[in-house]
Amino acid sequence: RLLPLLLLLGPALGPALAQSLGQTRFVCPSVPLDGDVCAASALGTGSAEELKGTVLQLRETVLQQKETIMNQKETIRELTAKLGRCESQSVLELPGEGKGRKGFSKNTMGDLSRPAAAETLSQLGQTLQSLKTRLENLEQFSRMNSSSQTNNLKDILQNKIDDLEKQVLSRVNSLEEGKLSPRNESEERGKIESTLTSLHQRISDLEKGQKDNRPPDRFQLTFPMRTNYMYAKVKKSLPEMYAFSICMWIKSSASPGMGTPFSYAVPGQANELVLIEWGNNPMEILINDKVAKLPFTINDGKWHHICVTWTTRDGVWEAYQDGTQTGNGENLAPYHPIKPQGVLVLGQEQDTLGGGFDATQAFVGELAHFNVWDRKLSPGEVYGLATCSSKALAGNVIAWAEANIDIYGGATKWTFEACRQLN
Repeated sequence: RLLPLLLLLGPALGPALAQSLGQTRFVCPSVPLDGDVCAASALGTGSAEELKGTVLQLRETVLQQKETIMNQKETIRELTAKLGRCESQSVLELPGEGKGRKGFSKNTMGDLSRPAAAETLSQLGQTLQSLKTRLENLEQFSRMNSSSQTNNLKDILQNKIDDLEKQVLSRVNSLEEGKLSPRNESEERGKIESTLTSLHQRISDLEKGQKDNRPPDRFQLTFPMRTNYMYAKVKKSLPEMYAFSICMWIKSSASPGMGTPFSYAVPGQANELVLIEWGNNPMEILINDKVAKLPFTINDGKWHHICVTWTTRDGVWEAYQDGTQTGNGENLAPYHPIKPQGVLVLGQEQDTLGGGFDATQAFVGELAHFNVWDRKLSPGEVYGLATCSSKALAGNVIAWAEANIDIYGGATKWTFEACRQLN
């Protein structure tokens, strides 16, 4: 019985068995078929039970050694990983001409690296351009209003912006020429941001002064760059609608695509009602995720008046540009009423209710006189809005008024008169 057991365990025991047994020899006497195995075993050097115990003990020893080796391998792997992390965080010595020079350590901790000067300059340039555009609009407002109050506002603003822009440009030039060391760059960036914030606040204060001198609907929203944080929100939601007309003045030269002038999302459906021109695609109107392509040609940097009308019966729609119908169709979300209790956003496409903005779908340009009706306007009414040939209609669902709009993220308001755009 012992011999087959040894033959079975032999490959597993290997060297450990040979080392433990040393020079011990096993004597296996022959046993007759009818003989007593126990008696025959007694003739050997030890009892079968003793030998069996020895084998089991040796087997246990081998298993323990195997477990120890596995633990040691795991320890080696952990130490190797820790050593690798330590090496990646240390400062590398790069060979130079006779001398060693230090390179930047590898960033493994998720810290943001120092922004490149080119990126900083680009961001500052965009911000300055936005502020200068606002100044130009304020100056235009001053020319149209010759009162001493507006002239004083213009002079004060001009002096302040000249001084502050010189300070900003001086620091920008230092960044560009590499005069700032890493140690004081963060301090300089803080000064630049503080200066721009001060400039932005002064312009905003002066723009607020404009509001007292203009009707509540004579304003426009400006979105100067693609972001995922610059937008306006209409304070009112839409009611349940079985028809609508949506009209606005719009101006953009953004490429590719001007983005999303407006989006309306409801619980469970982010694309309840959306107007979007994304990438190289034509402008589209989405209703409950159903799409119709609109034949607009407006991405030329000029002001255009556009209207879209729709009725739930057969999903019939019409598109107007500058007072003229340019297209129509049907089967756009037929018999699906526009749902109430949603969020209406200007300038961004919503992926979630009131949020989930994507900068690539953001509107870039200017927008004014966004009005919504719960009925289909006649061609004559649309023409009158686009040509200012009659008193402008106000939307009976959403009327364009400053009190109805909240702005976020740096989107700006200033004076706009639609009829002047036609001259």
